[in-house]
Amino acid sequence: MHSLSRALSRIIVSVSITLSLLLHSAELGHAQGMARGIIRDTEIENLLRVYAGPIFKAAGISKGSIQIVLLGDRSFNAFVTDGRRMFFNIGALMDAKTPNEIIGVIAHESGHIAGGHLVLQRERLASAQIMAIAGILLGAGAMVAGSGQPDSNSGSGGVGVMLGTQELVKRSLLSYQRGEEQAADRAALKYLGATGQSAQGILTTFKRFSDDMMFKTSGIDPYLMSHPMPADRIASLETLVAASPYRNVKDPTSLQARHDMMRAKLFGFAGRQDEVGRRYPAGDTTLPAQYARAILSYRYKRLGEALSRIDSLIAAQPGNPYFWELKGQVLLEFGRPKEAIPALRRAVSLEPTAGLIRGMLGHALVATDDPGNRAEAINELTNAVQREPHDTGSYRHLATAYARQGNIGMAELNTAQASFTMGDYSAAATHATRALKTLKSGTPAALKAEDILNYRPKRLR
Repeated sequence: MHSLSRALSRIIVSVSITLSLLLHSAELGHAQGMARGIIRDTEIENLLRVYAGPIFKAAGISKGSIQIVLLGDRSFNAFVTDGRRMFFNIGALMDAKTPNEIIGVIAHESGHIAGGHLVLQRERLASAQIMAIAGILLGAGAMVAGSGQPDSNSGSGGVGVMLGTQELVKRSLLSYQRGEEQAADRAALKYLGATGQSAQGILTTFKRFSDDMMFKTSGIDPYLMSHPMPADRIASLETLVAASPYRNVKDPTSLQARHDMMRAKLFGFAGRQDEVGRRYPAGDTTLPAQYARAILSYRYKRLGEALSRIDSLIAAQPGNPYFWELKGQVLLEFGRPKEAIPALRRAVSLEPTAGLIRGMLGHALVATDDPGNRAEAINELTNAVQREPHDTGSYRHLATAYARQGNIGMAELNTAQASFTMGDYSAAATHATRALKTLKSGTPAALKAEDILNYRPKRLR
């Protein structure tokens, strides 16, 4: 009886884990891309906000409540993990030829958020676990009842009950997930229609997925898939897209131009040299081609060539803040911070709300180690961390600027902030304690240090 109890406990734990993995398999698979790192870029993030704004409004998602996060993964993918973040692999942006393709993906993911699918999934999981465990207990009862019979196979009926219940629960959850995907598709078309945009992009995207999945899904039981069968999904979408009065609407020329520049930037930073050469051959004199080649020159440490190409870009569009930002970044990273400052000041003047660019300007000012630049560095970096409170680099540069100014309390506080942002709460508490030794009691800085010192991670509560 004890051995049966132990076996039963193992089965229950196993089912709970299996159901959790089943429900979150897509999330876990996507999370692997996070290991490649989060990508931050003002130009790309601003463009994605332009794409998302009308869709979020149509979906009833409040402005600023969703953060779009870029992951350094070349596969075509996008997903949500909670009601606050939408993740895009850079591969999706690099592969999508039009803004409408990405807007369609945003609309689909917004359907999941607005539909509360993640919350409902967790509720379903809880119900499924109860259902599975009830089936296991029923099967175990049959096994116990049969264990006293002479027939050695008399307990096999209990095993059948347990396995049958698990299969039923799995199929129920997968059916629910397929229903959610279909609901998100319908919601996406609704949002696109409400904003007067074509749904052709989302159809193009799912056709791409369909082509990729055609071989993988051959011979698979459609009831054991978490998404609708590709052919069925495409057929349904084609019918809905054909009925839309906006099916032939094209992206604005200006938006397509920004999209092309975004793709060129990503290929310049993430593409192989031969890949960039094929996509943007020497005879291509368009601005996106020049952008990709300038970034590639910088990546391969051809400084003179990179600066010459960036200057050509600036000459073509002197009001483009991201060309000035790139020039400042190149000069700063090649150890020429003094020369980087004018370019970064120009970038900030053109894009004053960009905390990341202000942080880079502050970094350059600190890197000169010029006492005359310290006040400006502190001002820019303070502005930067207010706009980008998770930017550990700006906190560290701010700590350096304060230390060189002789303000040890503020230097320790910003070091504490950097450690806290990275999740190193022990180091954060150490530096916050040191900061409080010199910060005036009751000041905003001292109160912030006390907040860090008194913070307890959820796992310790």
